[in-house]
Amino acid sequence: MRKFFTLLMLITILSIGYAQVRTVTGTVKDSQSLMALPGVTVSVKSTGQGTQTDEAGRFSIQVFPTDVLTFGFIGYATQAVEINNRANIDIFLEPDDQALEEVVVIGYGTAQKRDLTGSITQVKGDDIVDKPGTNPVANLQGKVAGLQVTNSGRPGQEPDIRIRGTNSINSVKPLYVVDGLLNDNINFLNPADIESIEVLKDPSSLAIFGVRGANGVIAVTTKRAKTGQLNFEFSSRIGIKDVNHRMKMADTAQFKELYDEQLFNQGNLPYNYTNWTGDTDWQDEIFKNGILNYNNLSVSGATERNSFRMGLGFSHDEGIINHERHQQFTFNIADELKLTDNFRTGIVLNGYRAQLPVERGVFGAIQAVPIAPVYNEEYGLYHTMPGFQRAQVNNPLLAIEERKNSNIRLNYRVIANGYAEVDFLSYFNFRVNVSADYGFNTGRSYSAVVSQYNPEIAGEDKAEIVDNRYTSVSQMQDKHYKYQTDWLVNYKNSFGLHNFTGTLGFTTYMQGVETTNSKRTQGETSIPIPNDPDYWYVGIGDAARQEGDGTASEARTLSYLARVLYNYDGKYLVNASFRRDGSSAFAKNNPWQNFYALGGAWVASREDFMQDQDIINNLKIRGSYGSLGNQNVGGNRYPMYPLLQAGRSAVFGDELIPAYGPEYIPDPNLRWEIVKSWEAGFELSALQNRLDIEAVYYHKNTDGVMVRVPGMFGSIPGLSNIGNIENKGVEASARWHQRINEDWSLSFGGNITTVKNMVKKLSTDGFQITNPPSRTIAGYPIGYFYGYIHDGIFQTQAEVDQYNVQNGLGSGAFRPGDIRFRDVDGNGIINGNDRDMIGNPTPDFYYGLSLSTSYKNFDLSMDFQGVYGNEIMRTWNRQSATVNFLQDRMARWTGPGTSNWEPILDNGRAANREISSYFVEDGSFFRLRDVTLAYRFPQESLSRLRLKNLRLFVNAQNMFTWANNTGFTPEIGGSAISFGVDNGTYPVPAVYTFGMNLNF
Repeated sequence: MRKFFTLLMLITILSIGYAQVRTVTGTVKDSQSLMALPGVTVSVKSTGQGTQTDEAGRFSIQVFPTDVLTFGFIGYATQAVEINNRANIDIFLEPDDQALEEVVVIGYGTAQKRDLTGSITQVKGDDIVDKPGTNPVANLQGKVAGLQVTNSGRPGQEPDIRIRGTNSINSVKPLYVVDGLLNDNINFLNPADIESIEVLKDPSSLAIFGVRGANGVIAVTTKRAKTGQLNFEFSSRIGIKDVNHRMKMADTAQFKELYDEQLFNQGNLPYNYTNWTGDTDWQDEIFKNGILNYNNLSVSGATERNSFRMGLGFSHDEGIINHERHQQFTFNIADELKLTDNFRTGIVLNGYRAQLPVERGVFGAIQAVPIAPVYNEEYGLYHTMPGFQRAQVNNPLLAIEERKNSNIRLNYRVIANGYAEVDFLSYFNFRVNVSADYGFNTGRSYSAVVSQYNPEIAGEDKAEIVDNRYTSVSQMQDKHYKYQTDWLVNYKNSFGLHNFTGTLGFTTYMQGVETTNSKRTQGETSIPIPNDPDYWYVGIGDAARQEGDGTASEARTLSYLARVLYNYDGKYLVNASFRRDGSSAFAKNNPWQNFYALGGAWVASREDFMQDQDIINNLKIRGSYGSLGNQNVGGNRYPMYPLLQAGRSAVFGDELIPAYGPEYIPDPNLRWEIVKSWEAGFELSALQNRLDIEAVYYHKNTDGVMVRVPGMFGSIPGLSNIGNIENKGVEASARWHQRINEDWSLSFGGNITTVKNMVKKLSTDGFQITNPPSRTIAGYPIGYFYGYIHDGIFQTQAEVDQYNVQNGLGSGAFRPGDIRFRDVDGNGIINGNDRDMIGNPTPDFYYGLSLSTSYKNFDLSMDFQGVYGNEIMRTWNRQSATVNFLQDRMARWTGPGTSNWEPILDNGRAANREISSYFVEDGSFFRLRDVTLAYRFPQESLSRLRLKNLRLFVNAQNMFTWANNTGFTPEIGGSAISFGVDNGTYPVPAVYTFGMNLNF
């Protein structure tokens, strides 16, 4: 009986205690900006039980009424709060000057930003996840100083990325690092799975990457589970795309006026428009509102020993041309197991399957004349173009509708990163990473026989075959693979005021690619190949008309690396790094190259003389110098081993023997390109950390640019490290955070980057690389536009005669109404020597502005982006064929004094088609890049629905663009030596989306 009463009393006590357990909810915000703080650790002081705040800064935890909660977050002072029977607690954490320890990703590890001497900018995944776009880097546009992002409106297209200018004639792409694995792109990543993105720009942070660091690094860390309860997150958004800027082309009446005048100027009769009664706006015909839909689901949970997260994503993204669709499935799995207090192991797995769009251009829609109807109902055929442009321009709807869904392109990719690490001897850590990236791409396409209606054909049959007369199928497959291992020993210790962090290790990397492609066409007497995907294999058709090709390559590197981070009392910082790379590309010569960097900083705000003031919270003056490498040389992984190509043949008796020779002769001392780089600048936080400023001057000199020089060895070119390119400028960013009151906060900021690019040396004097209209030569910016300078319009024959006499040209070289070219060298003769720099596609500077505010449960953010000082070269209407006219041509020259810019209407006059400043346009623009308005539902109303967080938002991108060019967009990328050329560039549309974020 006694035991019974004891048990009854224990049960009663526990029941009373359990009855006292309650759920406490609340929010955690920055005390200065009032911005929500996600990821804050909330723990019960007595038991250690804990959770973390969600993306809205909200938390929910089971406690006793007498418990004490502690709130801890990097960069903020830890705060302890007594419950005192409260059910809701709102916490405002104070920034701690001594705790501003933001952790950022650096090469082969992480570090606190305050211990670094270089330029690293971190962007949280939450800042880009609600933005439309399947490529995460596209949404960094305007957010990071030194990072120039040129987007394409085509779904799934990778943006053109340049960090602090163009370093080489061979490549501009930065290195991507995903959870430690080196890569060439991040197309396979779902933005919803990204925790943070770091942009590494300076030598002290890049030298550790050796031969792949010269173009900058974009490091991505995917999400991990956070300690606390099981967490489910779901997000979805749907939206539309719209081409909100159209090119101003001539309508039917304007075209007839201009074309008939052109015929008259050429001595021809007016055109007979009997069969050409259309009034077609081809832009309206090809453009549509594209639909997009993104959906993401994740589950995560963590205990003291294990953390697990899995994310799934699906996106459907349509282009602004019919039948363009990009569909993508992704998954991300991250699992870490803590076997002991000192030993951890884990794996990160990313998977990707994408169906790529059939790419259709806009070129035809701006060239096709409006007098042609779209479709002929009687024959059920799309209408042809008039005879004067039929050979050059097809009906734009033929490619879009008649050849729709004729290409199946699938990409598959799996990226795995396994790791294990052990802590030993108190201050040491040993980590092994083993990573693999395997991709497999397939493609099948079908080319049908397509007919169009041609009213000019005699007789009743008006059908005319377009292009090919036989059906054909083609197939391609390629696989690419990368394997990487990292073996790293880390050391971290403090001796009094001396603080050391060291890394030592070696890494191996192997990458390869294999491609095959083939094509088969139906025979002349055989039946057509069916327009059915079940038959789109190269086992059908005429075996005698089969073509095939294939390539394969593989490359390996072995590297040793070391890094030391040292600071004395947090005041004086030194960062040093070294890497030695060995490459299979130079196996017969010296395969090794060394790279290094040294950086220093002085944290002046920690000095004694700065302690008796309350204006400056942090002031760091820093600089670094280093040697960086660039192995991206146009896809040539083995520059020392040129491919053999057919050369001259020899005859031996009656037999013809083909000869093969190398495509070039490499310099025996050939090596990867080296960039010598340095920077100097400062970081400042002031006025109770409300104001943050960062500014730096950078200078990069690419030494030994790999150049292929024609005729270096007779008819065979040579390949050598003989070029030199310089990039320099200033980048600066500033941000202000202001808490107005308990309900309202405000934050605004901006960044700006100047770029001055110059080719110092290319080869021998006068050597140039031309890709008209682009030209690269010593003494000028890379890829500048080269041509004649428009110097007015010849108004009279007397003016022409005087010009011809003065310039030594024969009679008839020019006529009234033609463009007059400037005599640049002043020798009285106009020829090729008078061509000059007429434009520069590299901007003087680019910038971004941002504004965000929150009021109670509403959040509003606006991002602006701009580029200034660059030019665009228009090339789509630089031809002798008659295409539709820009409306600007209505101001053409029709007689003396009528125009001094627009020439006469006569496409037969070669002078007016020469590459000249007539085709150069201002590339500067200012854009409202992004607007997001969101509402977070109150926690009180969500708790009844057992939800942790619900956020609804509307978003608009590219709503307004202020630009001066005639094309669809001022954003035009390209290659390292040819960019900013508008040959009918695909539009960057406005995108409007509505979405939700749900946490339960």
